[in-house]
Amino acid sequence: MKLQQLRYIVEVVNNDLNVSLTSEKLYTSQPGISKQIKLLEDELGIQIFTRVGKHLSEVTPVGEKVISLARDILNKSNDIKIIAKEFSQPNQGSLTITTTYTQARYCLPIVIQQFMKQYPNIILHMEQGSSPQCILQAQTGQADFAIVTDLSQLNDEMIALPCYHWNQAVIVKKEHPLAKSSLISIAELSQYPLVSYDFTNDGSDLNQAFIRAGQSPNIVFSTTDAELIKTYVKLGVGVGIVAKMAVNDAIADDDFVVLNAGHIFPYSTTYITFARSLFLRNYMYDFISQFSPHLNRQTIDKIMLCENNTEVLAMFNGVKLPVR
Repeated sequence: MKLQQLRYIVEVVNNDLNVSLTSEKLYTSQPGISKQIKLLEDELGIQIFTRVGKHLSEVTPVGEKVISLARDILNKSNDIKIIAKEFSQPNQGSLTITTTYTQARYCLPIVIQQFMKQYPNIILHMEQGSSPQCILQAQTGQADFAIVTDLSQLNDEMIALPCYHWNQAVIVKKEHPLAKSSLISIAELSQYPLVSYDFTNDGSDLNQAFIRAGQSPNIVFSTTDAELIKTYVKLGVGVGIVAKMAVNDAIADDDFVVLNAGHIFPYSTTYITFARSLFLRNYMYDFISQFSPHLNRQTIDKIMLCENNTEVLAMFNGVKLPVR
């Protein structure tokens, strides 16, 4: 049994059993991958994959267990290399962060700037996507950290560190009827076309707020991009519901009025998530602490001893997180 064979079966699964695509990503030949998988199956005396003709069709039950252990072995072998680098090249390496637009645009720039000044030899990669996409990338090793708000796709293979709370705001043009409201309500918002984040998820905080109030939101435009929301509000398309951090500083636009919505929408929490199997290098600890000062190394190490994220979140009961 070779590490290369284990890497092949894991990558084939990561690429939806597409051997051709796997060979492209690994810069090797398709027949070579197929041959090594067959040799591994013959050595073990089992079928890891079922086949239809020459194509892999699904993972067998025993194959699922083998692949799970193969992931662990590959992670541990990678950890050995990382540990060696931590001693031989402590300030060299890479950090891949995947996050949503709002976090990338409004929260990360200053942190990234500080981090790059402290660690000029660290190669930094940034990816943008939805929360589920970000979590999947971190879970499969395509990213080190996923910085997200929605944890609906999180499992206990991942660790979620609570960083800060943030609220929604309502934005309207200056001449809009709501512009002079001191305390808006869900019922008032329901009377106007809305421009906001995606409401299609029934479990979303925004959607649940309308359901609890017995109202139906009139969503005319939805996007993950806060700047687009502001643009369409300026064009008069509708009332905007946007993260307060997107309009809560000196660059807030004079073209619209910002109304507080903390009393009608619950606050959201941003988390740094990463695979439990990830070996945290010193500069990774520092990045987390720079992003969230309450998450020092001692606290992070304590969190990593928790068996699941229920225990992690219980550690923060009564802890007042910063609000942005």
